[in-house]
Amino acid sequence: METVINTGRRSFLRAGAAVGGGLVIEMVLPGAGRLAEAAAPAKAFEPNAFVRIGADNTVTVIAKHLEMGQGTYTGLATLVAEELDAAWSQVKVEGAPADAKRYNNLLWGPTQGTGGSSAIANSFEQMRKAGATARAMLVTAAAQQWKVKPESLSVAEGVVLHKTSGRKATFGALAGKAARVPVPTEVALKEPKDFIYIGRSFPRKDSKSKVNGTATFTQDVKLPGMLTAVVAHPPRFGAKVKSFDGAAARRVQGVKEVVEIPTGIAVLAKDFWSAKRGRDALKVEWDESAAFKLGTDAILSQFRDLAKTPGLFARKDGDAEKALTGAPRTLEAEFVFPYLAHAAMEPLNCVIRLSKDGCDVWNGEQFQTVDQANLARVLGLKPEQVKLHMLFAGGSFGRRANPQSDYLLETAHIVKAIGGRAAVKLVWTREDDMQAGYYRPLFHHTLRAGLDDKGNIAAWHHRLVGQSIMAGSPFESGMVKEGVDVTSVEGAANLPYAIPNLTVDLHSPPLPVPVQWWRSVGSTHTAFSTETFLDELAHAAGRDPVEYRRGLLAKHPRHLGVLDLAAAKANWDKPLPAGKPGERRGRGIAVHESFHSFVAEVAEVTVRNDGSFSVDRVVCAVDCGIAVNPDIIRAQMEGGIGFGLAAALHGEITLKEGRVEQSNFHDYPILRIDEMPRVEVHIVPSAAAPTGVGEPGVPPVAPAVANALFAATGKRIRRLPMRAQELKV
Repeated sequence: METVINTGRRSFLRAGAAVGGGLVIEMVLPGAGRLAEAAAPAKAFEPNAFVRIGADNTVTVIAKHLEMGQGTYTGLATLVAEELDAAWSQVKVEGAPADAKRYNNLLWGPTQGTGGSSAIANSFEQMRKAGATARAMLVTAAAQQWKVKPESLSVAEGVVLHKTSGRKATFGALAGKAARVPVPTEVALKEPKDFIYIGRSFPRKDSKSKVNGTATFTQDVKLPGMLTAVVAHPPRFGAKVKSFDGAAARRVQGVKEVVEIPTGIAVLAKDFWSAKRGRDALKVEWDESAAFKLGTDAILSQFRDLAKTPGLFARKDGDAEKALTGAPRTLEAEFVFPYLAHAAMEPLNCVIRLSKDGCDVWNGEQFQTVDQANLARVLGLKPEQVKLHMLFAGGSFGRRANPQSDYLLETAHIVKAIGGRAAVKLVWTREDDMQAGYYRPLFHHTLRAGLDDKGNIAAWHHRLVGQSIMAGSPFESGMVKEGVDVTSVEGAANLPYAIPNLTVDLHSPPLPVPVQWWRSVGSTHTAFSTETFLDELAHAAGRDPVEYRRGLLAKHPRHLGVLDLAAAKANWDKPLPAGKPGERRGRGIAVHESFHSFVAEVAEVTVRNDGSFSVDRVVCAVDCGIAVNPDIIRAQMEGGIGFGLAAALHGEITLKEGRVEQSNFHDYPILRIDEMPRVEVHIVPSAAAPTGVGEPGVPPVAPAVANALFAATGKRIRRLPMRAQELKV
């Protein structure tokens, strides 16, 4: 049985049994399920394996992680191709179905999903073993066919060769026989010196289809009889529908249904524009008796009051309070970080179709296990009856991995409300996601430090106030320790600097504003406060900021490694060229660890007398273990720097009487091309296991820029986004 999705001008997406002879390999690391599943002939093919080799000589890698622009499909394919010795041109990638027993994220336990910059880190050995197992079976098949010893055969570019006799065969020619070979229980993996693909840059597997328009995103999905829905959401968090009149909406040509769901009023039509016009015609009276009505300033005032009282300890080394009291010199700083929207290129969308056997879901699927469970609950199904089709996503930055499965459940409620008589495509506009979505929490930080008579840091106290992301989520039990959300204090509680008396405490006030992880999570704010405050301490001590950090990082060689590399490549020890008359130039540095990767960035800025400034250059050094694909690593660092700069220069969601004031890119701007600095990325050679690259480039850029602005102007930035008026002469 085959399902065909009509994507209009784009190519067809087919989900069903594969045809043609071939070999399927599944590989799961010990402790995560079966090590291997027996190869099967074509008639038993199912899309639930990591490697599939067809009689047409195609090697299909089944990717358990979402491709949302970060290069996951290419990275996972690289690991398989390396150990399989496939030709890069014969390798293609498909998204895996939802099945946590086979496709769980090995760093998360029995949960399938993409996030935390974990795709390559958790798959590195697993995917290599899958490729090596397939290779071993192909070699065995060839050896049996030619009646030679397996060790006399070699493999290269998708061809098995017996050098002595000159016989050779492609993977496709051997696939049918290899499918009947016993699966080896142990396979040898290559030594790094023998790598062909790992450590080199190869073309991305998703680029061609995205350039020529054949890549399938959720917006491309068109099912027979499908309706498109948009939802009118409450203008304030916590408000509900009191009453509505859908008569005018129903009169709009193309509108088919107007239904109430738990999150608002849904208008369904033959297409998006008709649904949008129908929603515009709706008359809704909202019950705001329980709505949240505070503005940003009032929230911040409450946070400042909390910051005057002790919080829950996230770290306590020595006695910071006593050391502060006895320090010859103390410094204190307050930092404020706003709510931030994810603002991915592709707004939220989802397609759901009910059937007698369950339901099918098409979307940029990031959180399979959670979404399956939540959808099953709402639709009265078993999780395994919820079939998720993972399509490309046009960005996410954490938004699509929503613990409440918010936009998917909204689609499910709409389908239920119409009795499942049609498939439904839900589309959120940019305004919907900006004003009714989930946000990076607003945070307030207070830092105090004491210097001894030699300028060394004798005490450090860091207090944070902000909403918990994990509280109330399925991950609370594992991620909230003794009341402390570890994502709120990451980057602060694990500060690497050698400080004898160090305290970090936290307040997590509950508010109805929906919050969620945002690219690099807690490090988005902790890196800024810690790295700018440390820079301030270095200047107070009369020391060079790089040398000051070096003295505090003796026990952290990987931090030190990226710090030294970035400083050297940026010519830190040489003065910057002078700017034009009326311009001041400065250079700043920051170093931070997140997702087990280490990144240092040096920013160069030019400031004009009116306070306006440009970020001219960013030099980045990254240590992420083995560099699977250097080009993708560079791209992720460059993209992270651009993303981080957008937030540092512009990003701010503000509330006025409980209403979000921003609505689209005109009042929530992202970085423009003329604001993007020249970026240089330098990768530290490493033999360590690979770690994350999707997020670690984000945290250091804002503090590096702020430190550069100080170097140019003598003025400290302690509130984001940065304002030109703070830098006026």
